[in-house]
Amino acid sequence: MTTLRHLLPLLVLGALGACQSSTHQTSMTANEKSSGSASEAWQPLFDGKTTQGWHTYGQAKVGKAWKVENGTLHLDAAHKQDWQPGDGGDIVTAESYGNFHLKLDWKIAANGNSGIILFVQDEPTKYPNTWSTGPEVQVLDNAGHPDAKIHKHRAGDLYDLIASNPETSKPAGEWNQVEIISNNGRLDIIQNGTKVVSTTLWDDNWKKMVAGSKFKDMAGFGAFKSGKIALQDHGDDVWYRNIMIKRL
Repeated sequence: MTTLRHLLPLLVLGALGACQSSTHQTSMTANEKSSGSASEAWQPLFDGKTTQGWHTYGQAKVGKAWKVENGTLHLDAAHKQDWQPGDGGDIVTAESYGNFHLKLDWKIAANGNSGIILFVQDEPTKYPNTWSTGPEVQVLDNAGHPDAKIHKHRAGDLYDLIASNPETSKPAGEWNQVEIISNNGRLDIIQNGTKVVSTTLWDDNWKKMVAGSKFKDMAGFGAFKSGKIALQDHGDDVWYRNIMIKRL
């Protein structure tokens, strides 16, 4: 017959075991929550209030032609010097990205031109422009800008490399949503909910496309697997908003 005196040691051992199991379980849960959380989280690249996290290519800060207005990042092209607004220029992110999922909205003025440029090497002494190294997702008024008459230069195209298919861009003055996914050499462009470009980066076919493009004589173009993201100043009013990224 079991007595209370015999049960006490068993009860103590059971309680200790349960406590250790609970502690281990809590620790594992905390580790599981922290594991990979940084890479899976969406990070805003534009806070809707400031230009923090951006700078003009090759400079320390953002030019004054880029203005924050009503939650948008607006390139104000009213005061041009030559073909670009004074104190403008392409702007780039502070950080570099390799495998990523980028989301943003863009709106272009009538007859306007801009672009989203990937894998940019922020070295202006070596590479004069953002597009010296970075492939561009075209932002364009297809109905009004002369570039729209050129194959592979229309909105949603991977500029001068791959034409978007189908075409899903909205007219000037309306918002378009773009997603750009770069993952282990695969690049997908989704515009207004439809995949319009899909390609493999850096393989023989990619090198052949670059060799047949206007970038063929630019050493380093399309060769880098990580770099900054740029928004282009092409001398026309353009607006961006809801800019966010997730590392993959």
